[in-house]
Amino acid sequence: MKMNKILSKLSSSKLASKFLDMSLRSKFLLSFIVVILLGALLTLTFGTRLEHQTIISLAQQKVRHDLSSAWMVYNEKLNRIKDIIQLNTSRESIINAVKLNERDILLQYLGRIREMFELDFLSVTDQRGHVLIRTSHPESWGDDLSHDSMVKKALEGKIIEGTQIISREDLIKESRHLAEKAFINIIPTPKTDPRKSDSEEKGMVIKSAAPIRDDGGRIIGAIYGGILLNRNNDIVDRVKEIVFKDEKYKGREIGTATIFQGDVRISTNVETEDGTRAVGTLVSQEVNQAVLQQGNSWIHRAFVVNDWYISAYEPIKDIENNIIGILYVGMLEKPYIDLRNKVMLTFTGIAFLCVVLLLAMMSFTTSTIIMHPLKKMLLATQKIAQGDLSHKVEIDLQDEVGLLAQSFNQMTENLKKANNKLLLWGRTLEKRVEERTKELQNTQDSLIQSEKLASLGKMAAGVAHEINNPLTSILINTHLMLEKVDDKHAFFESLDLIAEETSRCSQIVKGLLEFSRQNPPQKSYVDVNDILSQTVELVQNQISFHNIKIVKIFSTEIPLIKLDKDKVKQVFLNMMMNASDAMPKGGTLTIKTNLTKEKNYVEILFTDTGIGIPKENIHKLFDPFFTTKSSGTGLGLAVSYGIIKQHQGNINIESEPGKGSVFMINFPIDDKNAQRRSV
Repeated sequence: MKMNKILSKLSSSKLASKFLDMSLRSKFLLSFIVVILLGALLTLTFGTRLEHQTIISLAQQKVRHDLSSAWMVYNEKLNRIKDIIQLNTSRESIINAVKLNERDILLQYLGRIREMFELDFLSVTDQRGHVLIRTSHPESWGDDLSHDSMVKKALEGKIIEGTQIISREDLIKESRHLAEKAFINIIPTPKTDPRKSDSEEKGMVIKSAAPIRDDGGRIIGAIYGGILLNRNNDIVDRVKEIVFKDEKYKGREIGTATIFQGDVRISTNVETEDGTRAVGTLVSQEVNQAVLQQGNSWIHRAFVVNDWYISAYEPIKDIENNIIGILYVGMLEKPYIDLRNKVMLTFTGIAFLCVVLLLAMMSFTTSTIIMHPLKKMLLATQKIAQGDLSHKVEIDLQDEVGLLAQSFNQMTENLKKANNKLLLWGRTLEKRVEERTKELQNTQDSLIQSEKLASLGKMAAGVAHEINNPLTSILINTHLMLEKVDDKHAFFESLDLIAEETSRCSQIVKGLLEFSRQNPPQKSYVDVNDILSQTVELVQNQISFHNIKIVKIFSTEIPLIKLDKDKVKQVFLNMMMNASDAMPKGGTLTIKTNLTKEKNYVEILFTDTGIGIPKENIHKLFDPFFTTKSSGTGLGLAVSYGIIKQHQGNINIESEPGKGSVFMINFPIDDKNAQRRSV
């Protein structure tokens, strides 16, 4: 009834009258034009919106991961400062100097440390928080810093690190140069909140503080140090290098990173229109509201200085959980907009060509003979729309309709192939992303370990240099005194003991110097089984091995490989001594050699039945100076790790408290030059 009413109204109008008087071909063609145009308009409208949302969503996911990488770089810098501060709190020379208020000694020693590790400030206070020495400004001392949140916690016995805002007055006390560096003139920036002042005088620092204790464990002072972030571009440039790899689009940097102090850019690689770094510009109004005032992360498009970016912002907080700044990474939006426009232009062109083709076909198909094939094609399109790309149009005609059916079938086949390729590419891309992520993590772990070993090497060289000359003087004078007394003299045994122990100290110093130089291995083809057997002979008669059974399971299939025999023997000896320490009441040490499944590595396993290693300590074992032994130095595994890496090898640990540990060492086999053992 409703349809009849509509037709009745149409027939009463002139437009309906003209339409009804048209030929069937014209009616069909006109109706088809209207349908096609409406469908194209709707498809373009929703397609553009969907495609834009998809591309921008992918960009936001990427920038979210980029922000995580930026935090890793930021925290790595902060942890490095913490390690430097913590390492120096246990120095006996510093402890004694603080006890005796020897400011010159503190300045001399800590001044070298500050310059060596490129700290902007490194200072010491007494137990009341009064400054004993500022290495960056020695004339400024004696003031009370007990109100400083980090110094206060250090004097309470805590090791603390974090980000902090420092007033201009306190910066001047540390160094007038730092106060000048922190001062930033505010540059007017579009789309930002109005600001009361036209400059920023305070400074943002990454800082660490730790207590200094005497031999009795009493806190006698604190040491603190850090780096000023204002105009310091190390972190933001490192983020750009790692995350964006200096990629450019039409001559412009795609990726940028920034550290904000409040709403002011103090460290950035965002550039102004004249190509200078945009230090002193402000964060946009909407980001200010979301991040600084509400404390939320903000991942969206944002206007950055002079252009739009896909951006990620996250608040930087001090140790008291106050929001003091923002960490930002962003990608230029223009490449994604250009990609969207290109895709939509292509899609529009294809749609237009399809419309023209269909209209040309319909101008010659006005009779009922074409209706049946069209129904078949309509059914086929419905099947394909539901995802059935294997459906075929069965039309035996040899005219235009038949050709259209063949083209349709070919298009469906191409779509099916393209869909399969897209699925395959998606899986491949996901796998590559996982592999790349794992590579980046391994690279970062390797860099961190290398940096620790390098710092250890520098320290070892310094220690050896400082004590070598006094030891030599002691040894020479002891021998001169021995020449003047006979073996029955009352002091002969004491002098002989001094000479012997001094010689031993000289050997220790020599070992420290060799470690600090990181001499390259002197490789030759050796038998790993023979080196292990020799090492076992060295230790099995020692007292610590009397209650330990050593089981050797050596494979005879292992070829001779290129190793530095002495260095590798040092590693094996360290593994065995660690195993004996883990079995104070006795047990079994099993040493096994074999080839890996791929036969490209020689694998050596040291399995003990000792006390095991807590899970939280396993990842710290190769850190310099980390030890759980009361008399240990914490250098054995760190040195062993360095030797293994010099041979392009790997070391892994499996352990369960109360059941023992397994240390697995792999050395690569050189397929071109490896020699088979003589049997």
